[in-house]
Amino acid sequence: MRYQSTRGAAPLLGFRDVTLAGLASDGGLYVPVTWPSFTRDQIAGLAGLSYVETAVRVMLPFVAGDLSEDELRTLCTQAYGRFSHAAVTPLAQLDERNWLLELFHGPTLAFKDVALQLLGLLFEKFLAGSDAHLTIVGATSGDTGSAAIDAVAGRMGVDIFMLHPKGRVSDVQRRQMTTVLAPNVHNIAIEGSFDDAQALVKAMFNDAGFAGRFQLSAVNSINWARLMAQVVYYFYAAVRLGAPERKVAFSVPTGNFGDVFAGYVASRMGLPIERLIVATNVNDILHRALSSGDYSAGTVTPTAAPSMDIQVSSNFERLLFDLSDAPVADQMRWFEASRAMQLTNAQREGAAKLFTSDRIEPDEMNEAMRWAAAEANQVIDPHTAIGLAAARRAELPVETPVVTLATAHPAKFRDAVERATGSRPQMPSRIGDLFERQERYDVLPAEFGAITAYIAERARQRP
Repeated sequence: MRYQSTRGAAPLLGFRDVTLAGLASDGGLYVPVTWPSFTRDQIAGLAGLSYVETAVRVMLPFVAGDLSEDELRTLCTQAYGRFSHAAVTPLAQLDERNWLLELFHGPTLAFKDVALQLLGLLFEKFLAGSDAHLTIVGATSGDTGSAAIDAVAGRMGVDIFMLHPKGRVSDVQRRQMTTVLAPNVHNIAIEGSFDDAQALVKAMFNDAGFAGRFQLSAVNSINWARLMAQVVYYFYAAVRLGAPERKVAFSVPTGNFGDVFAGYVASRMGLPIERLIVATNVNDILHRALSSGDYSAGTVTPTAAPSMDIQVSSNFERLLFDLSDAPVADQMRWFEASRAMQLTNAQREGAAKLFTSDRIEPDEMNEAMRWAAAEANQVIDPHTAIGLAAARRAELPVETPVVTLATAHPAKFRDAVERATGSRPQMPSRIGDLFERQERYDVLPAEFGAITAYIAERARQRP
């Protein structure tokens, strides 16, 4: 399998090199040159398989040439052996048509674990036997940071520097990052927003003077391996609800567009998806882009769903590229300079074949949490509630099941859940002592010079 950049000027790479690189050298994002295609019989053949075996079959085409089937199976077995549910990503039924896909049974209680537990092992395998040393730089709106840190803490050959917006993640999210005291883990609270953090990470990759001193890599969903691993649970859920004999719709709480783009990839591979619902909060750049073609960034509004408090959705570039069938370098450079652009007619029409979108207000989010608790005996977090609110009012064929991606355990957002439902979620026993652990992190201004100087003092430079 070969991978190309969305901006057209970077060399084609194999899976190993794409995984270690993260961002393409031209500032673009890597995608496969061609999409693997599954037949109806191949999809039907996934029925009854374990999550690990499903993962092996779905991901094998993407790693061809760099991992054997047995190597991939060993990695998946190790990655998903740490999950607290045997099904890894189980389904829970809410009513006659609505389902939850529980993606929070990993070690840090969020959907990011599904991909990052595997990515940490991929880094370790691809670095084994070499003198290479990775310097991972990442930005997090809450969940990516803790999942990435858990995946690489203490691993040889890797240092991780994770930026989060100070005061804009929940107390549980922050502590899941800052209480990991491994010497290769460095937490940075920036005085700014997630978009500021994400822009700083991209700037580091694109600055030749800085990037040339280190072997930089990424754990954000700009890294293709992250998205590849997330494709699996769309197949896993859809097959259990009748695919390929019937279509399934998915409602996805969406910030950086990576999770829902994985659903798009599943559709491109042949999975019969009726609709992908992009559910946003009041930071609604994606809703505006998909409904009116207006992809313009505003000011980030802090909400009770902080992982969605984003105005620049990095993975949207991958969709625009696939819908354009040509590099989107000029379009993205225009957006980066002006923070505004209009989708082309081809992009809007192409997206409309599979995507719809919805903006969920805070009171609607709270009502979804109350409904789930009262009518389905399910406690859900604010992000999941946004997806559920959009799912319940989506216009879809009556026979189509709708799966809302439950992206985080409600205990990660205890205050917001308690405000909405009157009940405070219990912390799972495996992180029950989280508030007794020592924290360690540094606060820095959201300035390129300050961040790069901090990293340069602590990271291992290239020989």
